[in-house]
Amino acid sequence: MLLASIDIGTNSTRYLVAEVEGNQVRTVKGGLITTRLGQGINQGKLLPEAMERTVAALEKFLAEIMPLQPQGLVAVATSAVRDAENREEFLQLTRRRTGLAVQVLDGAAEAAASYAGVMAGLPLSAANTMVLDVGGGSTEMIWPGKAGVNYVSLPAGAVRMTEGKHTEEQIKQILLPTLQQIKGQQGSQLSLVAVGGTATTLAAISLGLVNYRPELVHGVYLPYPEVVRVLEVLQAAGPEGRKNIVGLQPERADIIVAGVSLLKIVLEAMRLKGLTISESDILQGLLVDLAQKVSK
Repeated sequence: MLLASIDIGTNSTRYLVAEVEGNQVRTVKGGLITTRLGQGINQGKLLPEAMERTVAALEKFLAEIMPLQPQGLVAVATSAVRDAENREEFLQLTRRRTGLAVQVLDGAAEAAASYAGVMAGLPLSAANTMVLDVGGGSTEMIWPGKAGVNYVSLPAGAVRMTEGKHTEEQIKQILLPTLQQIKGQQGSQLSLVAVGGTATTLAAISLGLVNYRPELVHGVYLPYPEVVRVLEVLQAAGPEGRKNIVGLQPERADIIVAGVSLLKIVLEAMRLKGLTISESDILQGLLVDLAQKVSK
């Protein structure tokens, strides 16, 4: 079944068209544009120029998606939109210009979709896998519990932390209560899988990818010392120097330090030896869910 999903994130807007059979998702076509919808995120409102960039990206994506004639399409928005005072203005603008009825996911729904995408894309044991989704506006943590899977969404994303000029210590204070809760339940028995642009960019830098290759990034394991090494390289390069680092998109150069700091904090607090990177994320999870709905 050919299906399409669109993710309107805080930093980037993406789409995926794929053949879906059960939990198997085979990519046909996809795209990403850094729209920075969350520009000024800590002011509580979506800016007109950020909304315009995002809607223009959606128009471009639909021009690429619709000729493929997918049997279903789902479009969602996450942290930047759900937290915005003027979210209805954005949703109405999007519907008027594109015809899309965008669903605004709450933190738990966003976490659940990311988790489903990871489990569809990697051969993992749900019993000991923790998924970490570092986005632009929020960070989702998903981990197994006695009564099922637990989901938490925290207001600590790469864009939000960068614009708020948060120090590593301040970021840690946001994350630690949840991380201590998880560690208390699971000890250090968990394997950590990271998704999202920060995680895949970290892998691309570590691998020295001049041209991004998802098949090399997906499933790669990065030990803690390598995460620290890359973070130190990013910090030492400075804002302008980071734009020349191989594997790092210049559009992400201003927020990558905050994003990688988030990953480092989680590894340290959980006393984990490293993390695995997943290319399969919320876009794939949305498609698995959509396939079940369309099949009914």
